[in-house]
Amino acid sequence: MDAVRAALVGAGDPERAIAQQAYMKSAMPYRGITSPELRRALRPVLRDPALLPPTRDVWEAAVRALWDGAEFREERYAAIALAGVRSARPWQDASALGLYRHLVETGAWWDLVDPVATDRVGRVLLTHRHAATPVVRAWGLEGGLWLRRAALISQLKHRGQTDTTLLEEVLDANLDDSAHGREFFVRKAVGWALRQYARTDPAWVRTYVAGREDRMAGLSRREALKHL
Repeated sequence: MDAVRAALVGAGDPERAIAQQAYMKSAMPYRGITSPELRRALRPVLRDPALLPPTRDVWEAAVRALWDGAEFREERYAAIALAGVRSARPWQDASALGLYRHLVETGAWWDLVDPVATDRVGRVLLTHRHAATPVVRAWGLEGGLWLRRAALISQLKHRGQTDTTLLEEVLDANLDDSAHGREFFVRKAVGWALRQYARTDPAWVRTYVAGREDRMAGLSRREALKHL
């Protein structure tokens, strides 16, 4: 964690930092580091064998500590990167979903929730379907706003391996007449999930939208059919 923070000290542009914070409506300040700059700064740290966590417990504790103790938003982006380091692949299973739930619920904004959902939760769901599906389903049906968004977009990168039963269940639980269905970030996620899957199975998406015409927000429908 010290190495991550040291890599970011002095980096960035103070004027850009002000603009980034305003754009993200973030209470936490930025250092003003662009995404490519952040990747370059983190690369030697996250590839140093002497610094990588040797066990699951150390890995999870390090991700949580870097995340919870962040003073600048880039440190939370770094925590997401640390969660996905190559040496952590053996720990990317259903047991990791408790950590990712913590990141989603405490992050509670799209720039943090979306990469956790698509790159971390999505990976676990793809490789550990049996154990992870009930958890993601519960997020989509019973969770708060950001857990629901995470569940909706968790399969964005699954393409032909998408579990359409799970996708349909989570979509149905978050349409316009649902508890969170009128929230912009839920409506957008519904449309995004459908638009992305339309690249793989456009007929499935057309059928889904046609069958829920009276329950779908206009935003969700437009997003779903954008490329069809």
